[in-house]
Amino acid sequence: MMSNPVIVITGATSGLGQLVACEMANRGAQLILTARSKSRAEATEKMIKERMPSAQINFFFGDLSLMKDVRRLGQEISEKFPKIDVLLNNAGLHAFEQRITSEGFAEMMAVNYFAPWILTHSLYHSLQKAGSATIVNVASEASRRHGKFQIPEDLLNTAPFTYRGSSEIYGKTKLLNIMFTAELARQWDGTGISVHALNPGFNVTGLGRELWFSSMLERLLNLFRIGDPRRGADIMIRLMTDSKYQGMTGGYYNVGSGDLIVPINPGGDKVMQRELWNETSAILREKGFFES
Repeated sequence: MMSNPVIVITGATSGLGQLVACEMANRGAQLILTARSKSRAEATEKMIKERMPSAQINFFFGDLSLMKDVRRLGQEISEKFPKIDVLLNNAGLHAFEQRITSEGFAEMMAVNYFAPWILTHSLYHSLQKAGSATIVNVASEASRRHGKFQIPEDLLNTAPFTYRGSSEIYGKTKLLNIMFTAELARQWDGTGISVHALNPGFNVTGLGRELWFSSMLERLLNLFRIGDPRRGADIMIRLMTDSKYQGMTGGYYNVGSGDLIVPINPGGDKVMQRELWNETSAILREKGFFES
């Protein structure tokens, strides 16, 4: 990676994204961070600048569950930054009950899958102008518990679910991230843009904050040093910066070893990856969030 890269990170005001932002600021990166809360953005900026006073940080505000906000964020970022070296699609949500957005999408599908899809496309020209840009999508081995796979039904499913059923929905969104990564690599072949997906492993972050016992669980896990989020942040940083991954695209990599993972079926199915791409673009185009 070139010195002083321009890096876009979603979900950077907590958890893994915040750790990556801090480390990349220490390495001289210019940070473009998305946030919904101004108070959390200010706290994150303070944290980073306490460690690196000269850090260059730019916040763009929006709600990643609303595709009109995601599209606006992409447009605002690309207008201000005509060249972007790295996009880290890190923001994620594990909801324990169904919530439907004002745009008619299931919130978890909107945040975890549609948002990175739209943001990535919105930043295409800025990424291409970098000459050798990298996109990193945070997936998960939770994808192995995705249940029955049905496209396009899964993309539009707004049926209620409970805590017990939430893991299957979450896993499905992460499977879609893996499939999106592989198909995007083919669609953008020859553009100079590399795309990677990763499994960050189990990390003690705010992802399960909707659980009533989440704070107690987090204290216990920290006490026994289980789920150190620095491991998850490390694989993200390696995919962004390590020369080992230069010239590679479309893969799904594991925390720790950094080795390729073979995704569960239909994650590696090229026909299904293309079908997912076509159905996603059709849905987003119909709603006015995507122009091919």
